[in-house]
Amino acid sequence: MASSHSSSPVPQSNSSDAFFKKEVDTTKRFRPVQSLPDVCPKEPTGNPNSLHDSPSLVVDQQRWTIYHSKVNLPAALNDPRLAKRESDFFTKTWGVDFVDTEVTPSFYLPQITKEHFALYQQEITPREKVHERCKNICTSKDTFDRTLLHTHDKSRTDLEQVPKIFMKPDFALEDSLTFNAVLPWSHFSTAGGKGNRDAASSKLLQEKLSHYLDIVEVNIAHQISLRSEAFFHAMTSQHELQDYLRKTSQAVKLLREKISKIDKVMCEGSLRVLRLSLTRNNCIKAYNKLKLMATVHQTQPTVQLLLSTSEYVGALDLIATTQEVLQQELQGIHSFRHLGSQLCELEKLIDKMMIAEFSTYARNDLNRPLEDDCQILEEERLVSLVFGLLKQRKLNFYEIYGDEMINTAKNIIKQCVVNTVSQIEEIDTEVVVKRCLSLARLADQMRMMNFPQWFDLLKNIFSKFTIFLKRVKATLNTIRSVVFLVLDKNQKTRDLEDTLLKNSAKESMVDSEVAYLTHEGMFISDAFGDGELPAGAADSASQRNTSPNSEPCSSDSVSEPECTTDSSSSKEHTSSSVTPGGVEMMIGEDMKLTDLELVRLANNIQELLYNASDICHDRSVKFLMARAKDGFLEKLNSNEFVTLSRLMEGFILDTEQICGRKSMSLRGALQSQANRFVNRFHEERKTKLSLLLDNERWKQAEVPAEFQDLVDSVSDGRISLPEKKPTATEERKPAEFLIVEGQKYATVGTVLLLIRIILEYCQCVDNIPSITTDMLTRLSDLLKYFNSRSCQLVLGAGALQVVGLKTITTKNLALSSRCLQLIVHYIPIIRAHFEARLQPKQFSMLRHFDHITKDYHDHIAEISAKLVAIMDSLFDKLLSKYEVKAPVPSACFRNICKQMAKMHEAIYDLLPEEQTQMLFLRINASYKLHLKRQLAHLNVVNDGGPLNGLVTSDVAFYTGNLQALKGLNNLDLNMAEIWEQKR
Repeated sequence: MASSHSSSPVPQSNSSDAFFKKEVDTTKRFRPVQSLPDVCPKEPTGNPNSLHDSPSLVVDQQRWTIYHSKVNLPAALNDPRLAKRESDFFTKTWGVDFVDTEVTPSFYLPQITKEHFALYQQEITPREKVHERCKNICTSKDTFDRTLLHTHDKSRTDLEQVPKIFMKPDFALEDSLTFNAVLPWSHFSTAGGKGNRDAASSKLLQEKLSHYLDIVEVNIAHQISLRSEAFFHAMTSQHELQDYLRKTSQAVKLLREKISKIDKVMCEGSLRVLRLSLTRNNCIKAYNKLKLMATVHQTQPTVQLLLSTSEYVGALDLIATTQEVLQQELQGIHSFRHLGSQLCELEKLIDKMMIAEFSTYARNDLNRPLEDDCQILEEERLVSLVFGLLKQRKLNFYEIYGDEMINTAKNIIKQCVVNTVSQIEEIDTEVVVKRCLSLARLADQMRMMNFPQWFDLLKNIFSKFTIFLKRVKATLNTIRSVVFLVLDKNQKTRDLEDTLLKNSAKESMVDSEVAYLTHEGMFISDAFGDGELPAGAADSASQRNTSPNSEPCSSDSVSEPECTTDSSSSKEHTSSSVTPGGVEMMIGEDMKLTDLELVRLANNIQELLYNASDICHDRSVKFLMARAKDGFLEKLNSNEFVTLSRLMEGFILDTEQICGRKSMSLRGALQSQANRFVNRFHEERKTKLSLLLDNERWKQAEVPAEFQDLVDSVSDGRISLPEKKPTATEERKPAEFLIVEGQKYATVGTVLLLIRIILEYCQCVDNIPSITTDMLTRLSDLLKYFNSRSCQLVLGAGALQVVGLKTITTKNLALSSRCLQLIVHYIPIIRAHFEARLQPKQFSMLRHFDHITKDYHDHIAEISAKLVAIMDSLFDKLLSKYEVKAPVPSACFRNICKQMAKMHEAIYDLLPEEQTQMLFLRINASYKLHLKRQLAHLNVVNDGGPLNGLVTSDVAFYTGNLQALKGLNNLDLNMAEIWEQKR
């Protein structure tokens, strides 16, 4: 409370209370220090003239500071310079509500901040440092006069008589130590004959305490005498304030009487109407609450009824709605305090029931007979279960279906094996039935089957697995469609919310425009032309025109429970969606699943379909491995393995088409078995070829009609083994030569079989495309082996020891060359066949055929060189003994012509005419070289002399005999070269 008599903490010179101001001697350079607001205002403050003879409360002999100040009650209550004490004084009488009001700061005085003292601090800081340094160096001097100390000696001496324990700020007799120190217990004991002495001690203690009290009272009285003027000033101010308060109380009383009359006349009636209206609304709300409570009370029986019909989604929706009503509209109802926990437990029970129901459904769906035409079992039940599981965020339910798939795949194989084994007469049916539960025993029974029986069993298993995968795909597609329906619903909900936000933004803009026009005093129709008023503005205007006193629900209109039900149900908007199977479902907005969770769940379900394919392939691989333990698959012939490979490839393609992804386990097992088959296939044929070569006598063999048909089929562009025709083959006789594209090839029996083996390799590639690269490598190895082995046997004369030939004749060499030429003829065809079946990145493997072709050509060239070398050695042997003399023709030339005729006879039927001519030209060149060397040795020149005539006659004989041979009549021998001399 503001008072004209209140004084500031620091009195000014123009104040009426002039006695508050301390006289300062301007002749002495002492900075005046403001007095402390709490204790001992007459203590030394730096001015020697301001000292008084009043006693000091400082009990120690150290220099007095603000930290040694003590407070006593009279000094605090009678401090005339403390403004707060005036309010405290009146507060004691009139209560704690009588306080000072906050004084509004003056507009004419500046606001003083720390920045105003920055310059002063910068100036005084160095001085202060110097002062502190000097203070630490110099000895301290007493700033007070000895007279000042003498003035306070008496008061100090008196106060020193009082024990210091009474001066402590925490002095309290409640403390046992303090009480025992002030009143020793020993003074009050009355034991034995010491009673008189104890009484004297107690009396002495009482007198001592009285003496202490007198000393303190004297000092307090002295201090009060020093402040008497301030006390009387306070009393005067109190009388004035009492007058002011009396007048204020009368004014307040008059104002209250007027307000009471106004309240009775103008407010009580209206407030009564409002109170009755509020009471009516409260009654309506209470009635609606009771109806809502009655509805909620029927929740549990309704949920039980829904669960009895497996309506899990409806039961969960009812529980969610009831929980929302309990939390929002029936919160705090004592009778429903346990209903929330009961509904939570019921919801957990429904979760377990749905999981068990889904597990049962999966078991029934996968284990039903595979002959049923229905793809999906009870689609409506499945959709309802999936919706319920999604609503409860049980997103791992697909794992249950995955576990059932594994068990079903095992049972399919087991049942197929049991059914097949029980139908085989060679196997004891009773043993099978007794031991069908043991997979090991069942595998032993399965190994007793032959290939056709086992193949039929595998075919049956593959067909069952195909139906199984189709059924799984249909079920999982239905589940994924439900997930996508929920995802689509979420997207539509977000789009609707975005649209509502945009509309609300537009309406807020229109409202702001209307408010602005209204504020400017304009009509909306003036701002917008006719027909230009926005829809949002019209709606907002119509809402503003409605009566503010209108009630949301009245007894004549829709009742409050209906409003409440609508409000609670409006939060669960539902939309109808139809699954691919034609099942219509109502999707609520309480599916609190994010798009990421739904997309991840859809991907997991799709991955489950891939896992189903992998499961079928893995079980098939185990079935194959169980049969392959005794090397059964490796012992299959090529036709059986090709049949098996085709069956497995067909199953792999079917599963890829159903599931949309390749499964590599069965393909890998097929590839592994194919590699084993290729190794065995290659080793068998390589061993067969080795045996044929070791027994080959390198004589021309007759060509059976089937081999001619085989070659003819290759000439037609088909590399395949033709079907056998027993009747036609018996009527046809073997041919002497093999006709290939119009050319005759004289071959040995080994080469004919080699051609058939090569075609078997090619046909195996057609039947099993996955082994193309392995077959190419093995075929290259086979061709290289034939080339190297035939070279060892013929050119290397290995056949002399292996077969027992006496010698390697020119016919053997020519026949070997022709066989090699036949193989070279088929290498490009084989290359094209493999090239059409290789991937572009595997074309580099075709270089093997280029290397093989080069090796074969080199081998053929070596055979031709060997034939020429044979004749060359013959020419060297005969012509080295040649002498130019009669008779003509000489014996030497007769032998040469004889050997040439034998050579021609040996190779003419084996080699083509062009090759024969080229070979004899090379032989003739060798002959001319040796003859020329011998003539030079004999010094026979072309001078027309007798020796020249004899040589010319012999050469003419040689030429005539050579050109008389079949196919060499047009051969240009150019015998004139024998007479050319070196320059």
